[in-house]
Amino acid sequence: MPRSIRLIAIDLDGTLLDSSVQVPEANLKALRRAHEAGIEIVLVTGRRHRFALPMAESLGFDLWLMSSNGAVTRSTRGELFHQDLLPKETAIKLCRHMAEYRNHMVLTFDREGMGAIVCENRERLYEVIQRWMEKNAPYTEYVSPIAKALTEDPIQAMFCGPVELMRQAQQALLSCDFAGEFTMLRTQYDVRNLCIVDILNAGCSKGHALERWANYRGIDRSEVMAIGDNYNDIEMLTFSGHPVIMGNASDDLKQNGWTITLHNDQSGVAAAIEQVLDANTASVNA
Repeated sequence: MPRSIRLIAIDLDGTLLDSSVQVPEANLKALRRAHEAGIEIVLVTGRRHRFALPMAESLGFDLWLMSSNGAVTRSTRGELFHQDLLPKETAIKLCRHMAEYRNHMVLTFDREGMGAIVCENRERLYEVIQRWMEKNAPYTEYVSPIAKALTEDPIQAMFCGPVELMRQAQQALLSCDFAGEFTMLRTQYDVRNLCIVDILNAGCSKGHALERWANYRGIDRSEVMAIGDNYNDIEMLTFSGHPVIMGNASDDLKQNGWTITLHNDQSGVAAAIEQVLDANTASVNA
């Protein structure tokens, strides 16, 4: 097992959180034990910062969040380390090119309160991400056409819908003549027939954000463990010297030679962290 791990990066949905969208007690205990042992914990999530903050605060210690798939790195205290916004000019071109999918589109801005999230059509999104829509209702503004909302650079654009429809959307994105201006990341839940396609600034990903933070902290990638479950975690897992994939991940993500831990409903994060702590202890006592 890995030894001398100094930094553990953990995804939220499908990883730290169980299927009821809660942090299991075993995961809480393992994270607190790791924190007390001097290992830095960072949360790396596709959620925007405000939506991820309650989960981070529930851990009981200050930490840093890499939210919106690495576009924003901000602490639980509100300190901003890095921000990688999608240029509004690119976002405007995106709205034009993807007009067929406007009803499935969401823009996210680094704002507080109403207008942090902008959509054009509530009904289509409500069909596929009802719980997300309900929880984010106080922050969501409806603008038609959605391009009118682009008075400043957004954090990202997002398309949500059934898997097959979003496969078509990805093909449309790949075919555009400005594809070099953005990064496209996919999060997919086959059991829910849900695919989320995130559009970020070129070069932005969880992996780039984690590498930037590790370099800032003077931590070598060999001292980094990353734990994830989905396609938008690939860059983060690839950067990490000790990548761990969840037992609930799709089978194709388990073919990369990464360590496979337990299902998120079996506290797979705790299982992975406990082995690291035991290995670190053994190394110290050797």
